[in-house]
Amino acid sequence: MAILDQFSLAGKTAVITGGARGIGLSVAHGLFEAGANLVLADIHTENLEQARRQLTERDAHVLAVVTDVTQPDSVQNLFTQAQATFGSIQIVFNNAGICNLEAAEHVSYESWLQVMNVNLNGVFLVARQAGRLMIAQGLGGSIINTASMSAGIVNEPQKQASYNASKAAVVHLTKSLAVEWAPHNIRVNCISPGYMGTELNYLLDQALLDYWISRTPLKRMGDPKELQGAVLYFASDASTFTTGSNLIIDGAFSCI
Repeated sequence: MAILDQFSLAGKTAVITGGARGIGLSVAHGLFEAGANLVLADIHTENLEQARRQLTERDAHVLAVVTDVTQPDSVQNLFTQAQATFGSIQIVFNNAGICNLEAAEHVSYESWLQVMNVNLNGVFLVARQAGRLMIAQGLGGSIINTASMSAGIVNEPQKQASYNASKAAVVHLTKSLAVEWAPHNIRVNCISPGYMGTELNYLLDQALLDYWISRTPLKRMGDPKELQGAVLYFASDASTFTTGSNLIIDGAFSCI
């Protein structure tokens, strides 16, 4: 197979959680351009419909399913609808996540649980359902989890202990699932983005954004489009011997 052909997703279907905006929507565009059918999942109904229309206008084959990744029944419904629409599922971009900027001594238990429920429990529930389906299909597959550079560093000046802990757990969960599901040819990897120029980040104070940029060796924030290639690599046949890996994409922020 020619090298560029290894990156083709023609005939494959990708489920993308947190797919209504930001990183998830950007990656959805990239996977579509590589040939994949798309299943967008998000809890925000209006944003999800806008994303579906945006991709449909590009002639993508898109199913949009309102999904709460913290609820097992909702996650099961996502995969039931995806399978009913497209048949087999080969790719899952497990991307839904939230962040709470609070000092640890002020974080309520409810706030802590909210972050853990979405960022860790949600990632597990989606991966578990994907794993069950892929094992039953007997065709292998690829699961790509979104972790963060915060899994391996402590961000400052903002306080985000709950987020950091949740993302560190995602990295090790990724490695654990990679080993468990290797006999089924299901590959599990994760990406760890640095500071990205998403809609939500641009709502933050400009002084904070400027500080992040000053600390980043490349002296800028990343564009969500710059994650497309990494996810495509993990999703495609170009990475058939790559599993249990964590790819840090942070402009060298975590190197200093």
